[in-house]
This record gives sequence, structure tokens and C-alpha cells, in this order.
Amino acid sequence: LEKRRLRGDLINANKYVKERLPLGFVFPFSCRQTRLDKAELISWSKGFSCSDVEGKDVVQLLQLAINKQEVGELEVVALMNDTVGTMMTCSTREIPCEVALIVDKGTNSCFMADVQHVQTVEETRGRMCVNTEWGCFGDDGALDDILTPYDQHVDEESSNPGVKRFEKLVGSLYLGDVVRHALIALAAEKALFIGSNVTVLGTKGVLTTQQVVEIISSKEGMTKARMTLEALGLRPSERDCCRMQQVCRAVVSRSAALCAAGLAAILSLIRQSRGLERLMINVAVDGWIRGSRGESHPSGMPHTVTRLLAPECLVNLKLSEDGTGRGAAMVTAVALRLADQRREVNQLLAPLRLTRADLERVQALMRQEMDLGLGRETNANASVRMLPTYVRGTPDGTERGEFLALDLGGTNFRVLAVRVAEKGIQIASQIYVIPTNIMQGTGEALFDHIVDCIMDFQMKQDLKGRVLPLGFTFSFPCKQLGLDKAVLLNWTKGFSASDCVGKDVVQLLREAAQRKQVEKALNVVAVVNDTVGTMMSCGYEDPECEIGLIVGTGTNACYMEEMQNVGTVEGEQGRMCINMEWGAFGDNGCLDHLFTEFDQMVDEKTINPGKQRFEKLISGMYLGEIVRHILLALVEKGILFQDKACPTLQNRDIFKTKFLSTIEIDGLALTKVQAILWDLELQANFEECSLVREVCQTVSLRAAQLCAAGLAAVVEKMRENRGLGQLAVTVGVDGTLYKMHPCFSEHLQQTLQDLAPNCAVTFLLSEDGSGKGAALVAAVAVCGAES
Repeated sequence: LEKRRLRGDLINANKYVKERLPLGFVFPFSCRQTRLDKAELISWSKGFSCSDVEGKDVVQLLQLAINKQEVGELEVVALMNDTVGTMMTCSTREIPCEVALIVDKGTNSCFMADVQHVQTVEETRGRMCVNTEWGCFGDDGALDDILTPYDQHVDEESSNPGVKRFEKLVGSLYLGDVVRHALIALAAEKALFIGSNVTVLGTKGVLTTQQVVEIISSKEGMTKARMTLEALGLRPSERDCCRMQQVCRAVVSRSAALCAAGLAAILSLIRQSRGLERLMINVAVDGWIRGSRGESHPSGMPHTVTRLLAPECLVNLKLSEDGTGRGAAMVTAVALRLADQRREVNQLLAPLRLTRADLERVQALMRQEMDLGLGRETNANASVRMLPTYVRGTPDGTERGEFLALDLGGTNFRVLAVRVAEKGIQIASQIYVIPTNIMQGTGEALFDHIVDCIMDFQMKQDLKGRVLPLGFTFSFPCKQLGLDKAVLLNWTKGFSASDCVGKDVVQLLREAAQRKQVEKALNVVAVVNDTVGTMMSCGYEDPECEIGLIVGTGTNACYMEEMQNVGTVEGEQGRMCINMEWGAFGDNGCLDHLFTEFDQMVDEKTINPGKQRFEKLISGMYLGEIVRHILLALVEKGILFQDKACPTLQNRDIFKTKFLSTIEIDGLALTKVQAILWDLELQANFEECSLVREVCQTVSLRAAQLCAAGLAAVVEKMRENRGLGQLAVTVGVDGTLYKMHPCFSEHLQQTLQDLAPNCAVTFLLSEDGSGKGAALVAAVAVCGAES
């Protein structure tokens, strides 16, 4: 079955290279490989010493020779070490091998490592086979304490003294000579061959490893020893044959134990890097270590020593039956299949991968929409509403008093008691859940629930009977007519409570208090957006904070604009905070060129199709759904979850944005990614886990870059407004996507620096959310009125 599948892969591979037949090249020498089809020979070994090859690309040399000899239409597409070929030969789809070990004339090993741990390559996803070239282990002197005089003699006689030290302790090219030198030393001590001329033992190669193996593994080992010695002209006694057998066993057992120690080191590294308590793994083996007829190692030691040194690793040795050729063919076929698959993946993800020109265009479009939104005559035609907030300044540190704050911006609603004193701010708060049936029910039910929560909080905080100034963070698009008057323009973030749009939300809150007969307990002095609250909260810590940014369930920004530019409000002096409501950027079609088929699918299934277009490219409420639709497309193309049912992927919102944050954690082992996907009933292998991670990274990177492009428009406008060559400003930022995603903030800041190089922007995390900011807006308003 596997051979039929392989032939099918090769037949299919042929169509990608037209008439040229793909060729895999097994080259069992040390190479510096930079691509699958590019490898420079570092040094010859195993007796090879052909001139003018070291330091050159052996793939290119072979291709030139093929072209010169006109042996047919062959194209070298993959080069691998014989160890890699062995691993691939022993691998099947059902039982993959991830480690290979060769002990023949030379010795080597390879294993599959998570690419994130391979610092010598630029790739960051998936796994890659690492060719250890462990024959060179000890060339730096690390093994000097276990080298015997016999090893030193063998090394001195070799064609490469001082190198390949480990290989000379293990490889079959050398074991016969190690035994030979041990026999010479014993003869010199009169422990062997008394009265015999042992000059013949001074000749290199007179004892072979094959003879050594026969002496220790055959039932007739003593007879083999006698026959071997007599063939050399020696007259061995029974004791001589017995001692020779002991020497052979010691040399071979040491070889096996050293191989097992190296294998144990590899297995332990794999287990630890993948964060596993126990590792079950298949190891492909080839060479004389398999035994003369394919049985296990004649010494019986590799498995035993490996279990001793790596007890947490359960190893299944798979003997290579077909050598390395089949593995080379498999690598070649798989390389071509993966190359075609990679082209399809790149084609699918290309629309989400934004260029510098794409981002500069978004920045310019945002600036254009900002100017339209600020104009009295053009405001109605702008997708970015640029709503005045009537907040005229940030905290200056002189504010004092006790305040209540409400923070409504998602499924969780927060009530806070805030005490602003000379020594700082003290906060007590409680989170209340807003059930879906209330979010999407009537406006009366929603605001009645809010008032109930306020009363419950006041009771628990012993505030009943006290009337404190209240700041209300209301994180939905509003047209603000005063600091305490805001008309709801439309719901977002899954809210759709009836009979609220077009009404003053502060008045709706007061009416609910009247229905509950507690209207005298509420003194609402300010209503602000969560973005404004975040800016005010961070402004208390940093006077240069003049921008607020939210990237969480939704996204929005605000900033301090010059009053002379705000055409929708009377007055020319000073500044006013503008709530941009940039989530709606693109609702007029100006971003249609950026919308992919996946974005369209997500948009169509929302409660507000065609609205909040920019927000649907960026915020945490939608990224998981974008990823889900991309994964479905990959499944349909046969690239992902092949031959596996994945019905859960059809379920809307099954792929939460929090999974993106977890999957993209730097250094997270693929086993952890696999566990996340398996929890979603997606039976992914490691290759598929790597592809899922790439999709997540692509979607979240685009979100961060688009957010940065919008922010670049803001900071550049502020810099130009103030006639500065260089602007220094702080952005107060909040939101779960920004806070919890491992890469979002880094990508955002780097892209912003690229797009706005004349602006030095500092980001300050809002520690207490926008509720604290609402209290500070109330504090600024109350203290300003008192003064």
C-alpha cells in the first residue's frame, strides 16, 4: 500500500516539473544545507577525498554532471543525508518515524525538531529534520577522558587524525582495528599468543568488524575466533580464543552503549522541547547495528542503555529493510507535493498579507475620513464619525473626591467606587454579567438591569443613601450633545436592545432609576466612550497621554484635537477629545479592496452586515471566525485535516479568538497546539498544527498592521496640527486582544514606527480599565465646576 501511494506521489509529482523526472540524492557526508536542493560539502569522510568538491554545492555538481552526460531529463530536487533517507524509508502515514540512527562504516543520527528551537534557520513554524552529524562529537576534546590508547592508535592511522572521534569509537570501519590494537597490547603484556609472532597484527585492517561481530554473536564464537586467528598465521590456545572473544564483546558493547547514550540525549531533548512527561517514539535504524541478518544489535545493549538513560521515553526500533533509496524517493515526492501545497496556501493567504503600500493607502484613507468627519458640511458623509466628547482636558493631578463609575462595553458590566486623593486613587469594583436575552431584548430591561446592579453594588459597599457624582462609560457610538448627554447612534458588539437608538442614554438610565424609585441616588455628570475613559485613566499617570485606544471585543480610538479643526462644535480655543468611532471606517466602501472572501463571509453572518467594517478586520470578536473560514477553505482544498471528519469546524464561533492568542505564544510546542485543536474535536497532526498556527499568525498580523495604519493617521495629524517636526505622545491602551495576544502589541508598535517615523509614540496599558477613566472625567468636571 505504501509503495502504491509512493508511486502515486511520484506520478503526480511529474506534472509539476513537466517532462523532467525529479531525482532525490542521498549523500552521506557532512554538508551545510541551506535548502532542500542546496548543500555545500563540509568535508569528506569514510575514505573519500575527491578534489575540488569541498565547499561547493554538491547538488549543482550532480546536476551539471547529469546535463553533461545527457543521461535523461532528470532534475535534482532534494538532497539528504543517508540518515534522513533511513528515517523517511521507515516512516508511514500510520507509523511515522521521528528519529533515525545509522551505525555502519560511519555513524550518524537525525531527528525531527520544532523549528522554533532551530536558531540557525529563519523559519518559525512546523518541524524540520536536523542532521546531527554526531560522528564529529568529541572533536573538541569532550570525549578525551574515555579515549583509550587503542583509540589513539586507530585515530593516528586514519586518513583524518583528530576528527570524527565519536565515529571512530562506534563505526564499523574502525572497530576491527580497535580490537587489533587491544590484542597487540595484551600480547606485549604476555597475556596472549605466548611464543607466537604477532607482527601480522601490526597491519591495519587485518581484522574486520564483520569478523568481530561473528566472534561475539555466533554460537560458534570460539570456533570463529580460532579460525580468524589461524587465518592470520597465529597458533591460538583455547585461552587466547576466549580472551579475544572478551575483547570483541567489550569493544562492541562500548560502541552500542555510546550510540544508546547519544540516542537518549536526542530523545530527552525532544521530550523536553515538546513539554511532555512521557515520549512514545519510533526510531529507524540501519547499518551493521541491525545485525548480520536483520536481527537486533549483537550486543543487545542499545535498547537497554537507552531505557536506563531516558526512562521517560518509550522507544520502538524500526529496522530499515529498503536502505535509504526509498526514503530519498519519498522525500522527493513529498517535497514536490508540499511545494504545490505551499503555493496553494500562499495563494489563499496572499490577500491577507498586506504590503507597505497597502498600509500607506489605509493611513491616507483614514486621514481623509478624519477630515471629512470633522467638517460641519462633510460629517454626514464620513464613515469615521469624529464625535465631539466635550472633554476639554486630561487630569492634572489636583482632582479630589469620591465618585461612582459605570463601565458598559460588552457582555460584562462593571460598577466602581473611586476615591481620588493626594496619595493616589483607590478603587473598589464588581463585575456583573449581562445575559444575552437582556443584551438583545428591550431597552427598558437593559437599563433596569444596570440600575439593579448599581443598587446592589452600593449596598455591598455601604454607600446606600449617599449621592456621588457618577461617570458613565458607554462604549457604543453616540452623538454627544454635552458632557452628560449622548444620543446612541447604533449598537455594536452583539447588542441590539430595542427602543434605544436615537435616544439619550443618560436619560434612559435616569428613567430606569425612576422606575426603580431610586432616581435621587444617581447624579450622572459625565458620559464617555470607553476609549475616552482609557485615555483619561492613563492621563492621570502620564500627562503626555492624549490618545486612547481600545483593541478588544471591538476597537476604537480617541485623541485630543485642536478646537479650530472641529467644525461640528462652536469655539476655536483649546482642544477637545474626539471619539473617532473608527470601527465604522470603510462602511462607505473605501476599504472594499482589502476585504477578502473570508471577511465577507464573517460580515454576512453578523447582526449588522455592512457595518463596522474596520472593526471586523481587527477586533477580537471576529478574528476567530475569519480563521475558521480560512481553515474551512483549506479543508475543501484537501490541504488540511485530510481523510478526517471535522464537523465542529462548521459551527459558528467554535474557534474563539483566545485560541489565537494561545496558539501564537512564542515557543509553544506543537503538542500544545495539537491539544487545543483536539479539544475542538479537530484531529490535527503536527504538520496541520503548524499550518493552523500560520493562519492564526497571518490574521492577527493583518489586524495589528491595520490598527497601526489607523493610529499612524492620528499621530501624524496631531503632529501637523501642532506644527512639530517630531511629536512625542503617549497612547493609553486597553482591550483583551492587545493585552493577551502574545504578538499583537509588538506588531502594532513596529508597524506604527515604520508608518510614522516622525512620531515617538509610547504605549501605556490601562491597569484599571475605562471605568476609572469615567470617574476621572467626572472628577475633572466636578472640580472644574467648583473652581
